[in-house]
Amino acid sequence: MRLFGRGLALTLVLAILAGALGGWIGARYFGGPEQPPSLHAFVHEELKLTAGQETQLEALEGDFAVRRRAREAELRAANAELAAAIQARHEYSPQVQAAVERFHHAMGELQKETILHVLSMRKVLTPEQAAKFDRRIAEALTEETP
Repeated sequence: MRLFGRGLALTLVLAILAGALGGWIGARYFGGPEQPPSLHAFVHEELKLTAGQETQLEALEGDFAVRRRAREAELRAANAELAAAIQARHEYSPQVQAAVERFHHAMGELQKETILHVLSMRKVLTPEQAAKFDRRIAEALTEETP
């Protein structure tokens, strides 16, 4: 009976190891295409920024973070308004239409804030860094998502 228990334990350990190894291999070699680094990671890791540029960008990013949170709060409020309007009448009422328009406005303002932030970041870069940055922005705006 003791031999059976040891064999069962060994089988379980081997099965777990095989499963973990199979999962790792699947994710590593058969997973979807690798995503490019985020714009933030690209700027800070691949553009070889000076200390002065890092300082300037940190200030820009801090300011943008505040504005982005405010815009995201507007989006959440518009979504809540939309949910309430739909629940109230279960039809495309004037209230639903107004909530949709509020959401679209908030989304547009967030997009504008983001574009302004990206352009302000670009001003901190050298011409060589800006050329790389421009290529990365163009890739991000034109890449197809599954």
